[in-house]
Amino acid sequence: MKSSLAHRVGAVGWSAQRREGREKVTGTARYAAEFAPPNRAYAWPVPATVARGRVTAVDTAEALSVPGCLAVLTPGNAPRLGPADDPTLRVLQDHGVPHRGWYVALAVAETLEAARAAAAAVRVGYATDPHDTVLHTGHARAYTPEKVNGGYPGHRERGDAGAAFEAAPVRVDRTYAVPALHNHPMEPHAATAHWDAEADALTVHDSSQGSGLVRTTLATLFRLPPDRVTVISEHVGGGFGCKGTPRPHVVLAVMASLHTGRPVTLSLPRRQLAAVVGHRPPTLHRVRLGARTDGTLTAVAHEVTTHTSRVREFVEQAAVPARVMYAAPGLLTTHRVVALDVPTPSWMRAPGEAPGMYALESAMDELAEALGLDPVELRIRNEPPAEPDSGRPFSSRHLVECLRDGAARFGWAERRTPLRDGPLLIGTGVAASTYPVWIAPSSARALVRPDGTYLVQVNATDIGTGARTVLWQIAADALRAPANRVELEIGNSGLPAGSVAGGSAGTASWGWAVHNACTDLAALLERHQGPLPEGGLTVTADTTASARQRSPYSRHAFGAQFAEVQVDTVTGEVRVRRLLGVFAAGRILNPLTARSQLVGGMVMGLGMALTEHSAVDSAFGDFTEGDLASYHVPVHADVPDIEAHWIDEHDKHLNPMGSKGIGEIGIVGTAAAVGNAFHHATGRRIRELPLSPDRVLAALG
Repeated sequence: MKSSLAHRVGAVGWSAQRREGREKVTGTARYAAEFAPPNRAYAWPVPATVARGRVTAVDTAEALSVPGCLAVLTPGNAPRLGPADDPTLRVLQDHGVPHRGWYVALAVAETLEAARAAAAAVRVGYATDPHDTVLHTGHARAYTPEKVNGGYPGHRERGDAGAAFEAAPVRVDRTYAVPALHNHPMEPHAATAHWDAEADALTVHDSSQGSGLVRTTLATLFRLPPDRVTVISEHVGGGFGCKGTPRPHVVLAVMASLHTGRPVTLSLPRRQLAAVVGHRPPTLHRVRLGARTDGTLTAVAHEVTTHTSRVREFVEQAAVPARVMYAAPGLLTTHRVVALDVPTPSWMRAPGEAPGMYALESAMDELAEALGLDPVELRIRNEPPAEPDSGRPFSSRHLVECLRDGAARFGWAERRTPLRDGPLLIGTGVAASTYPVWIAPSSARALVRPDGTYLVQVNATDIGTGARTVLWQIAADALRAPANRVELEIGNSGLPAGSVAGGSAGTASWGWAVHNACTDLAALLERHQGPLPEGGLTVTADTTASARQRSPYSRHAFGAQFAEVQVDTVTGEVRVRRLLGVFAAGRILNPLTARSQLVGGMVMGLGMALTEHSAVDSAFGDFTEGDLASYHVPVHADVPDIEAHWIDEHDKHLNPMGSKGIGEIGIVGTAAAVGNAFHHATGRRIRELPLSPDRVLAALG
């Protein structure tokens, strides 16, 4: 059962193609809404049409008369739910309306069309209350939270940043704004729930980044033993964080199945996503940088104001990246948050890092200009010997190498004055990026069969990142077996527990458990004498103890992004001509899927810089950009020549594979690099994203 590395095509380090690629391109990969158990019904939710208040009446007569309508669930007849850590999941439990779009009823029918028609026929009466949806820095209800997303302290100080800033010979004091943003994965949130009364068991196919967490949540809400609940998320059409926790759709689907006694599919229409599955909250930034005349930083202060909902506190940790980036004796990072009558914000690719680094790296560019110093050199001069906030040593930090390698590849040395080509102004910009290393406890099981084939099982979720492929490679490597003899099962809550696919922690977490299980199985086989038993040999591994040990090191991935943009002085259109990123992200386990993730992140950062934004209508309390016609994500014509490279980084303080997460770092520095390139091209600075034509023309005067 042994094989040399040369014969194990697909092992770690190889550019193995996606294991599920054929199924996806041929349409045989089935997603949550595509499972069709016999006698399936369909559900369609009814969102509230007021910004704040209470439901006073629900008239379902017309809805129930729609041909094919089976039921209409309301707060008066919906199943009663148990406790929930997340109050957004306690749908149809009372008559309160905390924000526009909150679900107030659910229609269930024989067909999707009938369910939609019945939902439209539900008549809801409201008593409205005054609402407040406008974020501003001087809001009277703003407060400093104890913790922000990720468990970080809301406020941190080292030294006296205020005094150091006032004493600095060169100072930059700027404000920046990042609007609310929405994840908009290709597959909207969907679930197919089947309550089997005879078996006393619930089976749910859910579009989720973590079927284990969904199972635990549903078991609690519906007061079921966890072993009676199975949640399957085998194929998921993207998430970017908004599927990282259970959402109301899966609770409603289970409610409908319990109420009707039939399997029920609920697939949310895209226009409803903005109100019920989370968003990146808007962030208002003040960044102050003080420096000596040689560019050495003496003060870094990053203050952030953001919003949360009245339902549940979520605070975007946008000031946290400044705690790890640059050496300065005075460091102040703080957050202020306001609870408004808005949907609850949540994770979106690189929460905290994406908006926070836009502001910090824009300010660094402004400081470089004030100093008359090259922006790459300014960052290199302020490279810290240890993490500035905690003083912990970095497990590895190759930001300087990323900056220098990226500059060489991009041709940064030739950067001079901006170019002009008729009405087009052309400039270049740079920004650094960072993302923390997260590792969560996971378990895995490895089985060798008598025929010499292997089965590896872990409840991982592949949301399109290639995790399924990389885990298969890790297993083959650890088993020292030909990869074509290894089978992998993921995406089912009945498998050994795996963590949520989030925080760029999936491969590091699941892969550690897979590596351990397969390594132990390989060792067991070495000791085994004679033929294998009929049932084969099985080994299970659990990384809980190892993953929960606090590392004495500050563990982060780093990178540098370079952009070249052209600005049309007639139309105000900004186009990115080139994007190049160089990253230090541990050992790259699959170059093909890694490059895809890094490029995808940069594309998302391009959208953040130029086209994406959501605004809350202060009069009606909803997001005005509710579909892909108004919320503009980058399309093929928007995406230029993009290159992703990496430093060969060896970090022994991570996991057995030596890997760091790569799903999110690509977005982190891109928006700032584009904004800095715009400034280089035009000499004007726009400090509010996106760089839309109206803002560009106003800036150009």
